[in-house]
Amino acid sequence: MKAGLNLFSIRNLLDTEEHFLETAYKLKEMGYSYAQFSGMPFDADMIARVSTAAELPIVLTHVPMDRIINDTDALMEEHARFGCKNIGLGMMPVATIVNKDEVRKTIEALDRAGEKMEKNGFGFFYHHHHFEFYKHDGETVFDYIIKNAPHINFTLDSYWLQFGGVNICETVDKLKGRIECVHMKDYMIALKENTEKVGVEPRFAPVGDGSIDFAAFVEHAKAAGAKYFLVEQDNAATLPDTLGQVERSIRYITEKL
Repeated sequence: MKAGLNLFSIRNLLDTEEHFLETAYKLKEMGYSYAQFSGMPFDADMIARVSTAAELPIVLTHVPMDRIINDTDALMEEHARFGCKNIGLGMMPVATIVNKDEVRKTIEALDRAGEKMEKNGFGFFYHHHHFEFYKHDGETVFDYIIKNAPHINFTLDSYWLQFGGVNICETVDKLKGRIECVHMKDYMIALKENTEKVGVEPRFAPVGDGSIDFAAFVEHAKAAGAKYFLVEQDNAATLPDTLGQVERSIRYITEKL
């Protein structure tokens, strides 16, 4: 199957346009078909130059929440310059999530922006973490968005679903039509590092190296309308062989899925 990469995973290699272009060529050589823009300052013209030259389409972004809410028109025009119809938000602040009034006000504002995007041929995608499963009055913020914000789509993230303690495939199934973009992020139980006492902890890992059943995840995601499958490994940028980490993921996807 085809897959893309969220560039946040390799943010350490994107310090200049030249390095971005060099890296984009390498991703194409590995077998990545498209990418999500995240991990360096948002510059529409620069993104257009690199994605065109490397023939690596940008299918989703992460941009600041303030721009999504207050600068929606300009943001859509900028995305049109590099042919991207999916505008994403990486997260709401945790302080907002745990404040019932503030989070509901923010969700309402994001939904209005999402409605405006829909009317202009774009889609708004919210990337969740585990903290959206925090509850107000017995209901998670995640479920509140599903029920009350129909113009907010989800960038569904396999790792954070696992970390959040919910059933991955059941959650995918209830979001049919709202998860065109998904993150393939594996969940590994690993030894804690630099501690005197032996212990284990969850850790980000290349797809296929952890415990998530990606065959089931992909099957359910496709049935729910997923179109873009984006590898994300947050810690790859902090490891010595950053590109080797994301190459493991695309190799597993193309050979096993």
